[in-house]
Amino acid sequence: MKLSNRTAIITGGAGGIGQGIVRRFLAEGAKVAVVDIDQAQGDKLLADLEGKGEVIFIAKDISKAENAAAIVAETVARFGGLDILVNNAHASKQAPIMETTQEMWDLSFNTGTMATFHLMRAAYPELKKTGGSIINFGSGAGIKGLPNQVAYAAAKEAIRAISRTAANEWAADGIRVNVVSPVALTPGIVQWAKAFPDAYQEVVDGVPLGRLGDPETDIAPIVVFLASDDSQYLTGQTLMADGGTIKLY
Repeated sequence: MKLSNRTAIITGGAGGIGQGIVRRFLAEGAKVAVVDIDQAQGDKLLADLEGKGEVIFIAKDISKAENAAAIVAETVARFGGLDILVNNAHASKQAPIMETTQEMWDLSFNTGTMATFHLMRAAYPELKKTGGSIINFGSGAGIKGLPNQVAYAAAKEAIRAISRTAANEWAADGIRVNVVSPVALTPGIVQWAKAFPDAYQEVVDGVPLGRLGDPETDIAPIVVFLASDDSQYLTGQTLMADGGTIKLY
């Protein structure tokens, strides 16, 4: 197993892509701290995962900066260390630029960019001890500039910038930092499709492989790769887990 005896924090792990990553990490032997604001969904997930590996649920609001240190501390107290940080969680609301409110902007940046930043900083001392790996999440919405997604797109591109900077600054500490930009069929995508059907259909039509990815079988294995020694010479990169939608050269 690729992640045996390694401990991971996975934010937004109670549903969607996050849950797919949690399941795959456990299958690969990792000990996992699932972080999510949804206590009920977390309890349901833990019940479903009983007997499938070492896993805890931490109900914290990652948009609050002070919770980052608490999440890392609870994980280390339970498992004895930290090897992997997966910043997957991100909440947002879609609207045209002229209809985007400060509340929408703050929601996207506080749950995405700032939460990623604070958790990276909080996890740094532990990851330095283990020569760990950070996997953050970007989006084609930012790379392409998809309509009606300005707050989300901007927040995701900011995450990519933070990731590239950290990859350079922390390489000497043995910490690798990479980004996954997925296209996956998640509950959030379903909601977005209902609100903006034309934009959604454009995304589907633009996938050369002809389908949206499955969180557990298409996206999670790429995150496992970035977390494992198989990617030991890879840092500061964005991997497009999007069925060929966007080519980065």
